[in-house]
Amino acid sequence: MSTDLAQPSLADRSWWVRAALALVAPRAVFVDLRDESEDAVEARQEPLFAIATLAAIAVVLASPTFRRMLNDGAVSLVLIPVLAFIAGILYAAAIYWIGGGLLFGAARRLGGEGSYGRSRHVLALASTPLAVALVTFWPIRIAVYGEDLFRTGGMDYGRGDAIFGGVFLGFVAWSLWLLLVGVRTVHGWTWGRSLGAVALAAAFPVLIALATSL
Repeated sequence: MSTDLAQPSLADRSWWVRAALALVAPRAVFVDLRDESEDAVEARQEPLFAIATLAAIAVVLASPTFRRMLNDGAVSLVLIPVLAFIAGILYAAAIYWIGGGLLFGAARRLGGEGSYGRSRHVLALASTPLAVALVTFWPIRIAVYGEDLFRTGGMDYGRGDAIFGGVFLGFVAWSLWLLLVGVRTVHGWTWGRSLGAVALAAAFPVLIALATSL
């Protein structure tokens, strides 16, 4: 009985290890997502959503809204991590479910198989570099700029801030690369077909973003 109860816990923890391995050997880890048995899906869904949430928090901290959060006198510095956590969960849920659906639909359009759940898991696993950014990049950036990072008119500008911004874009590019590798691996496709699926999935949100910016 105790052994049966311990097995899911060990399986859950293994996906945290696999996510770390995906940073250096992504293909070997994404191959595991081909297993869509009930036990395999159950073992990975919570760790992967947690990774997606950490990644989403890293992204919302970089958003214009959070970069000027302290302009509002009603918001204190201690509220920022709380608000970032709440916003991160909401953002992660939207990307996980809607983004996963777009990726699933794009793959289907190009003749791919596999479930909607697998598409969500590919997307979540690909966000691992952004989750790493939350615990490596952001503590350093906040230590350098402090409160100025979350208000306009502070010291967070110029070449230093541009360098930090470039580094964060590197984490974003890393995640996009893992997404491409993940799609190619789970479907066994060529690079071109995989890129087409990722581009097709991204087309709708990109068009929405462009429309709202006009």
